[in-house]
Amino acid sequence: SIVFALLGIFLAGGVFALAGKTRSEAHRLITNPAYSRNRSDKTPWDEPWRLPFVDVAVRSSDGTQLRGWFIPAESRKLILVQHGYKDRLQSMLGVAKILHDHGYQVMMIAVRAHDRSDGDIISFGQREMPDMAAFEADALRRPGVDPTQVGIFGVSMGGSLVIQFAAEHPEIKAVIDDSAFSSLNDTIETSVKFFTGLPPFPFAPLIRFWAEREAGISASKIDAKRWIGRISPRPVLVMQGGTDVVVSPASGQRLFEAAGQPKEFWFEPAVGHGKFLKTMPDEFERRVVGFFDREIH
Repeated sequence: SIVFALLGIFLAGGVFALAGKTRSEAHRLITNPAYSRNRSDKTPWDEPWRLPFVDVAVRSSDGTQLRGWFIPAESRKLILVQHGYKDRLQSMLGVAKILHDHGYQVMMIAVRAHDRSDGDIISFGQREMPDMAAFEADALRRPGVDPTQVGIFGVSMGGSLVIQFAAEHPEIKAVIDDSAFSSLNDTIETSVKFFTGLPPFPFAPLIRFWAEREAGISASKIDAKRWIGRISPRPVLVMQGGTDVVVSPASGQRLFEAAGQPKEFWFEPAVGHGKFLKTMPDEFERRVVGFFDREIH
């Protein structure tokens, strides 16, 4: 009986330790505190970009203060550009430079809990849609922007966000997602392993449990496969690398299959997560600019 009692104590201790560890990791994954987050330390006007820009401050529907950059250009066409998970505006300046060089105006969006925007909780689209809408509204009020010629580009979590946003905003004429996750449930095992270093079982289901409760989200509802089909008949370009270790490499194929026509799929077996521009810059420019040039008119 003493052996069984000791075994019970040991198992109970293990359960509490597991619960504590997974709750802590869940908190870390869904929060991005201002004091420790990745912030831009350069502006679009700095080398090597030398882009004219306006510092943008908007408020989301719940009053959250958000900060981004607007890059004017000669064309009346506008592209909304969305960064990825715990990333910063600065990381998207390479994309903005390419678009600007081809005449596009660019609104660079930092949703809540990222860069200089307020907020600490990341909800993977549940609360970020009004953030993106506030930036779009600001851009569309600017002289020289044609509200009938708007496209959107996003990478990683930003790719999933732009799919959801376009599904809810028919004024978006063309969509490019680079390395988006098809859904939280599709990619949680891959992402938990990458961001925490923990094995998917038994940690991924428990981390999801705690994350849902702290952030007030439902993982099953964060599913870009449900939204991407609603974008049709507007065109979508899905980009996915085969060596992605941040989201499931199958995400791109799942999204492409769920999308309606017209749609394009760019799969590169040797490209990592969000690394299309870095790995093959000339082809990236040709395909991304070519897609927007064809589809926004």
